[in-house]
Amino acid sequence: MKTTKSPPRVVLAGGSGFLGQALAKTLTGEGYEVVVLTRAPEEYTGAGTAVGWDGRTVDDRWVSHLEGAAALVNLAGTPVERRPTERNREEILRSRVDPTLALGEALRLVYRPPAVWVQAGSLAIYGDAGDRLCEESGYVPAGYPSDVCVAWEEALGLAVRPEMRWAVLRIGFVLGRDGGALPTLTRLAKLGLGGAIGGGRQWISWIHLEDMMALFLEAIRNPAVQGICNATGLQPVTNAEFMGTLRKSLGLSCGLPTSAFLVKAAAPLLNTDADLALSGRRWLPCRIHGLGFRFRFHELEDALADLLQPCPVTARERGWVQTFAR
Repeated sequence: MKTTKSPPRVVLAGGSGFLGQALAKTLTGEGYEVVVLTRAPEEYTGAGTAVGWDGRTVDDRWVSHLEGAAALVNLAGTPVERRPTERNREEILRSRVDPTLALGEALRLVYRPPAVWVQAGSLAIYGDAGDRLCEESGYVPAGYPSDVCVAWEEALGLAVRPEMRWAVLRIGFVLGRDGGALPTLTRLAKLGLGGAIGGGRQWISWIHLEDMMALFLEAIRNPAVQGICNATGLQPVTNAEFMGTLRKSLGLSCGLPTSAFLVKAAAPLLNTDADLALSGRRWLPCRIHGLGFRFRFHELEDALADLLQPCPVTARERGWVQTFAR
């Protein structure tokens, strides 16, 4: 009598966002059983099975799914697109550190922990690096947001079990059709605001969503992927180059630039942090590339050609343009 073998399970913490839902869909398509830990399981509509957690409390309803899992992927963390107040910065920090420590506490309760822990990180750990090339051993400055990223990675060091393989993917500027910054930038470019932001010299280290998903799979499957890895493409570009390529891809001949002064003035109205648009890092994925990982999208023009779709302008974004024009 043949027995049916269960598919390998991946526990995806914080999987209800843009990257999480894309990863859950990718993993399901690859034959994995996906368990998504989310604060609002009743609202989750993506692939896999949603299980409730609060990111702090260890509860057997979600801990049991870690037993014998193939991998644990932790994407938990509140979005950083908010005003840089002390309260918001503390919330951003706690939303990353607390779930990581809770997962570590849960791992002490299972007999067979997942084979690998893949942890989301951020290239913001390198600060505003200017023209400096940043690889995995690059200089990490003091201050925000680097301190948040350091605390996040240190929490993983405290949480992971010694016998587990682990990998931190320091994620860059992910380009996707249905989330991230690209849809908004596309709409603004169509409204005529497709010029350089600030001086336009700040670097953008971008990666196509498809390559980002492949990187997650590589980290889960390849035993050689261990430690810190920059998760970005091979061809970083300046903000001016990015916006120029975006306009070209959309068939737009010109776009109004946005000065640094205007970005800083508008940021409080949009409840965001101006530094997100005005700072940059020139990152390279040296470690993962050295292991032989092959990117599908090397050039920004090819990535944008693959991703861009007709995108209607929302009433809110029309309001942004009116604000900028005043």
